[in-house]
Formats: sequence, C-alpha cells, structure tokens
Amino acid sequence: MIERALTGDRRYWGWILALVALITVGSLFYLRQLTVGLTITGLSRDVTWGFYIAQFTFMVGVAASAVMVVLPYYLHDYKAFGKMTILGEFLAIPAVIMCMAFIFVDMGMPNRIVNVFLHPTVHSMMFWDTVALGGYLVLNVLISRVTLQAERRGNPPPDWIKPIIILSIPWAISIHTVTAFVYNGLPARPFWNTGVLAPLFLVSGLSTAAALVALLTRDHGERAWFTRIDIVLIVLELALVALFIINLATGSAAQIQALDCCVMGGAYTFAFWVLFVGIGDGGRWPEGVVVAAEVDVTSIVSTSMPRNRQ
Repeated sequence: MIERALTGDRRYWGWILALVALITVGSLFYLRQLTVGLTITGLSRDVTWGFYIAQFTFMVGVAASAVMVVLPYYLHDYKAFGKMTILGEFLAIPAVIMCMAFIFVDMGMPNRIVNVFLHPTVHSMMFWDTVALGGYLVLNVLISRVTLQAERRGNPPPDWIKPIIILSIPWAISIHTVTAFVYNGLPARPFWNTGVLAPLFLVSGLSTAAALVALLTRDHGERAWFTRIDIVLIVLELALVALFIINLATGSAAQIQALDCCVMGGAYTFAFWVLFVGIGDGGRWPEGVVVAAEVDVTSIVSTSMPRNRQ
C-alpha cells in the first residue's frame, strides 16, 4: 500500500505538495503557539473551546464510522462490504491520529499531556479519553493489517482476528461516549451539562458514517440500504435533540438561561436551528454531505477572522 502512495500523475503530486504546504504553515503556527501560548488562538476563560475541540469532535465521529461497515460484514456475514470494510478500518487510523493531535495542541504545553500518563488517575476524563483513543488506534492498526494481507492472498481473515474485531465495535462506541463525558462533566458549561449528549454524539456519528458510505458506494443496492439506515438514525437523532431541549428546559436556572440563549431566541438560536438541526441533520442525506462540508469550510474560514469572531 505504501508503494501506491508514491506513484501518481502531476495532479496527484500537485495535491500532495499543497497538503505539505498546509502542514508546513500549520507547524509554523504551532511553533508560534509554543512561544506565545494559547492566547494566539483567541481562547479565554469564557471561550474555552475553539477549532481544536470542534475538529476533534468531528474526527471522533469519522474514526468511529468504521463500525457502520464492520457490523454487517463480520456480524451478519454480508460479504459485499469486504473491501469497503478494509477502507473503513484504514480510514479510522488517520482519524484517530488527528483526534489525538488536536487534543495535544489544545492542551497547550506538551508536558501537560505527558502528565496525563505520568500521573494517571481514574477520576480524570482526559485519562479515559487517551485510553479510548489509544486503544482504538492499536486495534485498527492490527485489524487493518491482518485483513488487508488476507484480502491480497484471496483468503478470509484468520479466525483469531474476529474476537479483536468484535472488541473494536464497543471500543468505537466508547470513544464517542468518553468524548461526551469530557464535555458534559463541566457544570460551568450548562448547555453541555446533560446526559443526552453521549447517545446524541453516538447516533450523529453513525448517521454521518451511513451517509458517507451511501455517497461513496457505486452499488445501488448498498446505497439504498445505507440511505434507509441513515433515515432511521436521523429520526432517532431528532428525537434525542428534543430530549436534549426538554432536559435543559426542566433543569437548573443556568440550563434554562442557556436554553434561552442558544435555542429559544437568543444570540445563538440561528446557529443552533440552521447549522446544527438544519444542515447538521438535514444535510446528512447522501446528497447533502458535500453541501454540509462546504458550509463547514466556509464557517471555519469566516470565523478565523478576528473581526468576525468579535
């Protein structure tokens, strides 16, 4: 597989050079962050989460999306998803690495993330997040390597790998739930301080995975099957959003205030209903994934300007 990455036409190498240029620019800015501190990101006491955590949350969903093709292939013996299953497992590897990288840079100084391992404690959600992400990375590296070798030889995967594959399914769910626990464990952030967040993260991640598979597959049967799954997941997610709102409305005074600010006519009402519910859920149809990605890129570029952030 590595040798295929080293061959391509001019357009391919032009794309590689563009990516290398972006990586170089990002690395230079990170070096600047090491010198100046997290103040360069615009984060503060009131705005503690920015691009790092937003993209981390997105990549967690991408990393766990391999479950959507692993389930029918290994549990229901649906062999039509064989090659796509390998693709999903390989996709999870860079996604998890990016998740860990976003956490690394969001912690500020590198020694802070080292302290998570030097002084582990079961009371730290960050410790459990690193365990979940690191374990899922190891599982996918092992599974993808073994299954790819079997596919090249034209043989089924060995029997000993199947229990590890089954283990990766609840492990993929755990990276969603632990991420939600990291967010909803902060009483100072009342909008996120709800138990509905974990299932909402999980269902939204599976829905995105189903839409992505339906968009990429060339088989009409697979497309129809994953589209039906996506419809069910979107309906379930909308039900969880309703429970999320009910939980805020019947919660503490701080949660009711957050509900008024973000959902019921406050400064962020438009963002909640249009970007989260409208494009986030409605845009997760197979045809809407591209539109949602374009809106995501546009929002990142626009909010990168200090004038717009103010």
